[in-house]
Amino acid sequence: MMNLDTLPNALPNEKVILFLRRHWIDLIRIFAFSGVLFVLPIVVGTLIELASPDLIAHVFWGPALVATLVAYLLVILVLTLTELTDYWLDVWIVTTERIINTEQHGLFNRVVSEVYLHQIQDITSEQKGYLATFLTFGNVFVQTAAERERFQFKNIDNPDDVKIAIGGLAKTCKNTHGHKMHEEEAPTE
Repeated sequence: MMNLDTLPNALPNEKVILFLRRHWIDLIRIFAFSGVLFVLPIVVGTLIELASPDLIAHVFWGPALVATLVAYLLVILVLTLTELTDYWLDVWIVTTERIINTEQHGLFNRVVSEVYLHQIQDITSEQKGYLATFLTFGNVFVQTAAERERFQFKNIDNPDDVKIAIGGLAKTCKNTHGHKMHEEEAPTE
């Protein structure tokens, strides 16, 4: 687990407000898909046994089918573990000063980006479908004028609450940074 007390490039007095992961329904999707793929060889094996009962006892085809089954199950296991890694390492951290977006793409591709709250121009939340509405999960889009124009919080819990929280933090941060900027620009006599 990430130590939230030592954020990368932490600013003075910066505190973590929200630590977000994708909604647990994504885990159900991963395990359901993997479960179907794990059951598929049982169905195919049963059909092969019904069609040709002696095939599995054959000197060549029996071991070839077992080797194919083992290779298939290893591929399904690797795909499942890759998806679980992707789920676990997709993290969004909202602090009093910035948003840190960490996205895992596969096993060896990780993208970490951040945006300061005073750069936020627009925040949008969306929930699509009956399941998302019933279980209150969806996406939050944060629009900025920075190089990476749009941050997306994918399938997070309570997207409307997250949008409101980020909006409040951004407003507070803009007021704080606005006062600092005006104080720096004020002429000294």
